Amino acid sequence: MIEFHNVTKRYEGGFEALNNVSLQLDDGQMAFITGHSGAGKSTLLKIIALIEKPTRGQALLNRVNLNTLPRQRIPQLRRNIGIIFQDHQLLFDRPVFDNVALPLHIQGYRPQEIAKRTRAALDKVGLLHKEKSMPITLSGGEQQRVGIARAVVHKPMLLLADEPTGNLDPVLSREIMQIFVDFNQVGVTVLVASHDLRLIDELDKPRLTLNGGKLILNDLNHSDADQRNGIIDGSY
Repeated sequence: MIEFHNVTKRYEGGFEALNNVSLQLDDGQMAFITGHSGAGKSTLLKIIALIEKPTRGQALLNRVNLNTLPRQRIPQLRRNIGIIFQDHQLLFDRPVFDNVALPLHIQGYRPQEIAKRTRAALDKVGLLHKEKSMPITLSGGEQQRVGIARAVVHKPMLLLADEPTGNLDPVLSREIMQIFVDFNQVGVTVLVASHDLRLIDELDKPRLTLNGGKLILNDLNHSDADQRNGIIDGSY
C-alpha cells in the first residue's frame, strides 16, 4: 500500500521535515504516527496525499511512484484517499448533507447515487438525523464526524487523519478513534497522526514515531490482535 524508501523532505530555507525515512504500511493495516510538534507527522501525510513531494528518496502508493507521477494523474490517484484534518474545513454556508456530498459532485456522480452514498456515510458516523443542519449548529465532535463522513463518502481504500482529535475531550476522542477502527475492520487502510499516546496505547495498534524528522520507532511489522489480514468487503 504505502512504501517510503529513504525519504527526505527539505523545505525552502533548509528546514528538513523528514530525514531518510523508510517504512511499509500494508493494505488493510491501521497504524498511528506519533511525535512532538514539528517532528514531521503532517509532512509524511502530505507526501502520501500528494500535497508535497520528497526532496530525496522514493514514496510509493500501491506501487505508483509519487515522485514522478504526472500532475494530470494526481486527481485520479487522490480519489483513492480520504483525508481528515483537525480543523474540519467544512463549508459553513451549506448544510451537512451538501458538505458530505461535495466530493461526489466533483467526481460527477449521478444525483441518485450521491444521495445514497451521502446518507450511508452520515449513517456510519451517526449523523443521518443531522443531514439538514448547518455546521455552525453542531458540536466540535459532530463537526469532526461530518469531516470523516465527507472523507469516506467515495469509499477510499486509504484514510489519512492529521490530529483528528486534537480539539476534543477524551470521551469524544475515543468515539472518533473508534470510527477509524470500524472503517479499518471493513478493509480500509488507516493512518492517523496523533499526540494522544494514552488513547493509542488503549487501541493497541502499530505505530511510527518521528523525532526531528527521523523515524525512531517502527513496529508496523508487528501483528496486532485486531488485524483482519487485509480482507475488503466494501460494506460501509
